[in-house]
Amino acid sequence: MKDETLARVVPYVIIHANAEAPRECCGAVILKDDDLVYVACRNLAVEHEHFIIAGYDYARAADSGRVMAIAHSHPYIAPEPSLADRIGIERTGLPWLIVNVPVGSYSITRPSGFKAPLIERPFVHGVHDCYAIVRDYYALQGIELRDYPRAFGWWEDPLGPDLYRDNFEKEGFVEVPREKLRQHDLILMNIRARRDNHMAVYLGHGVILHHLIGQASRREAYQEFYQRRTTAVLRHKAFLTEPKPCSL
Repeated sequence: MKDETLARVVPYVIIHANAEAPRECCGAVILKDDDLVYVACRNLAVEHEHFIIAGYDYARAADSGRVMAIAHSHPYIAPEPSLADRIGIERTGLPWLIVNVPVGSYSITRPSGFKAPLIERPFVHGVHDCYAIVRDYYALQGIELRDYPRAFGWWEDPLGPDLYRDNFEKEGFVEVPREKLRQHDLILMNIRARRDNHMAVYLGHGVILHHLIGQASRREAYQEFYQRRTTAVLRHKAFLTEPKPCSL
């Protein structure tokens, strides 16, 4: 599908965007009866999330026709894809149409194999957060971890899942004594929360790689603040023998 063909739905996305501003709007562009149709969806995002398409709405759009693109808005900023947008484009494998309001300009970006750098990522929960950087780090070591859906604040929901504790064994991790900490180990932490709500990768030589809420991802000393909040050290089965050189 050519860009000029996809651009035919821009006026409908702008109508939705104006109605939702200053929040981002989101929706799906489907092919139905040989015509492109924009299906407006609800944005379920909360703090630290830009947009999350309601699953029911997306399923309704997919049931109505073939999904050809994802559309959303950038209120009061340029319609160029953010770093989080570019990750989303690769995840969906679809073109993304982004419109600006109130100007009405737009961009169309297609999957290109983009991968975000590990350092200096802006925080976007569910896209660029502490679990995402852990997944991407281990992917560089040849280890693929599942991408679990997670709503902001899951760590405080008494009825919700315990993302880390419920899943680390099925992902191939085992708990090891903290004094045995070494390169490539995964560190679980509890920072003023009901459950463990932060994780970091130990790079060796007293340095961790992690991504805190509201901050850019970074390397940082494994200082006393983080040591006191550590609840477990996990080691992937791939590293139960001698560690491999760090690919970072």
